[in-house]
Amino acid sequence: MVHVLSSRILLRPVDPDRTRAFYGEQLGLAIQREFGTGPERGTVYFLGGGFLEVSGRSETPPSPALQLWLQVEDAAAAHEELTAKGVEILRPPVREPWGLIEMWIADPDGTRIALVETPKDHPLRYRPGI
Repeated sequence: MVHVLSSRILLRPVDPDRTRAFYGEQLGLAIQREFGTGPERGTVYFLGGGFLEVSGRSETPPSPALQLWLQVEDAAAAHEELTAKGVEILRPPVREPWGLIEMWIADPDGTRIALVETPKDHPLRYRPGI
């Protein structure tokens, strides 16, 4: 078995400064570390139990198959905050048939990001008899 100690998602954006502004200023992700110099320097953000590294540059956006799933405490509050910051909301918060509340946004390169709230009564949070 591979013993994984840590993990991170690597993004190579088309416009690194624009992407850092999105994740750092608009989403407000805290910086774990920075490295290198210049516009293609690396910035690693905390993502709950993982990390998101924005570094380097790509001539083309990431594959649409790449999507991020971020759990938030309150999807409605996230919607309000991100709308006020000018983030384009692809879909406002909706309670899905499986019980989670999900909203969708995208980063500047079109990487889709689900912001997900787990309601207090959802089976992921509720364990009968405990």
